[in-house]
Amino acid sequence: MTAPTVAAGAPAMGALGRLPAPGRWLVAVGALLGALLIGVLVGPAGLTVRQVLLELVDALPGVAVDAGTSAQQQAILWQIRLPRVVLGALVGATLAMAGATYQGVFRNPLADPYLLGVSSGAGLGATLALAQGGSIGPFGVPVLAFAGGLVAVTATYLLGSTVGGGRATTVILLAGVAVAAFFAAVQNFVQQWYDDSLRAVYAWMLGRLSTDGWSDVVVVLPYVAVCWVLVLLHRRTLDVLAVGDVEASSLGIDVGRVRLLLVVTATLGTAAVVSVSGLIGFVGIVVPHAVRLLFGVSYRVLLPMAMLLGAAFLVVADVAARSVLSPAELPIGVVTAIVGAPFFLLVLRRGRVRG
Repeated sequence: MTAPTVAAGAPAMGALGRLPAPGRWLVAVGALLGALLIGVLVGPAGLTVRQVLLELVDALPGVAVDAGTSAQQQAILWQIRLPRVVLGALVGATLAMAGATYQGVFRNPLADPYLLGVSSGAGLGATLALAQGGSIGPFGVPVLAFAGGLVAVTATYLLGSTVGGGRATTVILLAGVAVAAFFAAVQNFVQQWYDDSLRAVYAWMLGRLSTDGWSDVVVVLPYVAVCWVLVLLHRRTLDVLAVGDVEASSLGIDVGRVRLLLVVTATLGTAAVVSVSGLIGFVGIVVPHAVRLLFGVSYRVLLPMAMLLGAAFLVVADVAARSVLSPAELPIGVVTAIVGAPFFLLVLRRGRVRG
């Protein structure tokens, strides 16, 4: 069975992909800025666009303007709204980047952090950290989440390689399902053993973005920054890998080293953001496929566009999560699943993926 490819006849470039390069970037950046503005404005504080923009200008060095906001509105903007939308953008961009990277590394358009077991492995690591009640320090959760995610994706890759040579879509996905089920079972055991931490663990598993200020942003920012840089530096290499290992090797690429580096990098980013946001599924598969339909299949464009639109998507999903049942909140993982599951089925129904 050959490696999965995009079905013959699929458009190489979407409608927006035919725009000049500045136009494409303007659309993507505009979508992100619009999502960030919506994320800051939506809520009961009564903030206006003018007040938000003036507050941001007032924060610039050497600039002093009166935004006309009260002390309460300022606290809501700077300590609740902005940290939350920034965290949502970081999480969304990283999950979309990781999904696109896994799809390129495995040459599997259905690969994403959720299906490959990375999220479950990271979930087990984060659960172990949460069960200790924070005694291992603020960086313990992302460190253990990274370790669990790395073990999970390694197990998936080794199992898929042993059974099907690492080439068949079905084998890779089934290996990911099996590994995810195993880690989920261990996670359930840990939850029952440390039942005093059940509330925190379940809140984390359902997916949520923190409203506790900038601490989570500070924790994950170093991880995601390193991951973004490394993956973007290899975006052209992913285009070469798409034509096959033999062809890539003939062009002087060390396929094994590059594949390992990208898997570890995407796993690190996924584990870091999952550790602070919980299990948010489907972002890594919905956004890259949407970008392919709009802008084309080249990873040179796909990766940065997926990051921009992934950030916008998750910020908007978070707005829906805190608005639909206001004043209560819907878990953000539920919102992404409502959007992502039908999209996933649509991709399968249209027969875009061949095994």
